[in-house]
Amino acid sequence: MNAKRRQFTQMSAALAALAIAPRALAQGNAAAGYPSRPIHLVVPFAPGGGTDIVARTIAQKLGEAWGQSVVVENRAGGNGTIGAALVAKSPPDGYTLTMMTASHSVNVTLQGTKHPYDLLKDFAPISQVTTQPYVLVVNPKVKATSVKDIIALARANPGKLTYGSSGVGGTSHLSGALFCALADIQMTHVPYKGGEPAMTDVVSGQIDMLFSTLLQSKGFIDAGQLRPLAVTTVTRSPALPDLPTMQQAGVPGYEVAGWYGVLAPAGTPAPIIDKLNKEIVRIVHLPDVTAKMAADGSEPVGSTPAQFQAHIAKEVAKWRDLIQRTGIHTES
Repeated sequence: MNAKRRQFTQMSAALAALAIAPRALAQGNAAAGYPSRPIHLVVPFAPGGGTDIVARTIAQKLGEAWGQSVVVENRAGGNGTIGAALVAKSPPDGYTLTMMTASHSVNVTLQGTKHPYDLLKDFAPISQVTTQPYVLVVNPKVKATSVKDIIALARANPGKLTYGSSGVGGTSHLSGALFCALADIQMTHVPYKGGEPAMTDVVSGQIDMLFSTLLQSKGFIDAGQLRPLAVTTVTRSPALPDLPTMQQAGVPGYEVAGWYGVLAPAGTPAPIIDKLNKEIVRIVHLPDVTAKMAADGSEPVGSTPAQFQAHIAKEVAKWRDLIQRTGIHTES
């Protein structure tokens, strides 16, 4: 009886191995022959922005390395959700990828039931590409030369100071909302339809301050048209080494970092994900790529897929907590 049971167990194990083998072989073959045709990298924003610039840099280098064209497609709309949703529904074969940003970790909560995909389940993270700070800039007419000055002014005049943003729920908006929450102050949020009009109004003095990308603000800072007070990351930016972080400037626990990263549809074979990861990590640390990213204060990351997944999950939880605590919604 024992011999028969042992024989049955061995046969079952052999049959299971035979069932698994074709899948493993298919995955291995897919990675070995990948890519055999053009790859499409979907940028869910309009051409010309930071996401688009970084995506085209990655696409060019991937194409050069593999001898296959990597076509960048801009599918703007819905604060990045339209293009991302397209990729989520694409075949998981490694030929349709997307470049996401920090705003996607906000949309999950902000858009609620209207959100067309599950960020943590419908994608296979490949690598975080960059991290970059935002810069708190004020119009020179504002009588503040430090973050502590802003806090004092806001407490003395609740709701009088104004901060702009590129739109409700954008990272620049949430950077200001987090500042108000942690510093226990009240300021008035003024949303715009994009970062450019918000920048125009803070330079002209129509609004008092803005959490801006370095790419947008550096020229105005250098020209003396804006006064920088702090960067939003936990470490200082190499592009503005003399500028303190928000934490150093007097707001404990404050951290906001923009980021870009590449993802594929969920179910993409692991060997293909690994092949993409190794090549993208190599690319982001190339000297010419690093120099190009530095133009908007970005620093290369090049994480593993698991590290990127954990980072996204942490970001989703962080912004969900802030949105729920402050009551921010799309009509704010």
